[in-house]
Amino acid sequence: MYDVFKVVNWLRVRNNADMRQNPNIEELSQMKVMKLLYYIQAASLSISGKRMFDNDIVAWKYGPVVEAVHRKYSGCRGIVNSNYPITPQDLEDYKELQADEQASSILNSIYDVYGYSSAYDLMRQTHSEKPWQQTPHNRVIKDKYIKDFYSGVFISDEN
Repeated sequence: MYDVFKVVNWLRVRNNADMRQNPNIEELSQMKVMKLLYYIQAASLSISGKRMFDNDIVAWKYGPVVEAVHRKYSGCRGIVNSNYPITPQDLEDYKELQADEQASSILNSIYDVYGYSSAYDLMRQTHSEKPWQQTPHNRVIKDKYIKDFYSGVFISDEN
C-alpha cells in the first residue's frame, strides 16, 4: 500500500510529461485527481483485493473525494503548475510506483482510460455509478461497494 500523495505525485508527473509533449493536454485539476484516485482504488481493489492507498474515499456532492488530498490542494484548480511544480521527490515517487509492476499496470491503465477525460465528464460518470449513488453524502464509500461494482470492469491481464 502506498501513501496517497505518492499516487498523486505519479499522476502529476505523468500529466506534466503529457503537457510538455502536447500543448492541448489539460492541466490536472484537483477535481480530476479525485476521480482518478477513485478509479485507481477501484482497479486495485478489483484486481488485487487490496487498496492502492489507505485513505478512505468519501461521497461528496461533486463525486468521490480523498479528504486529505482535497485539504492539500484546497482552492487550487490546477495542481501541476508554478504553485505546485514537479520536484525531485515527485519524480522519485513516480519512479517508485513505476518500478512496482502491479501498481504501474493499474496506474497506467487508469490514466490511459480516464486521464484524458475532463473533470466534469469524470464527475458525471462517477455520479452514474452505483458505489457513489448508494452512499449517503459525506460518508465513506465502502470498499465492498467499490469492489463489487468494478470487479467486472477492471480485470487483470493475468486472468
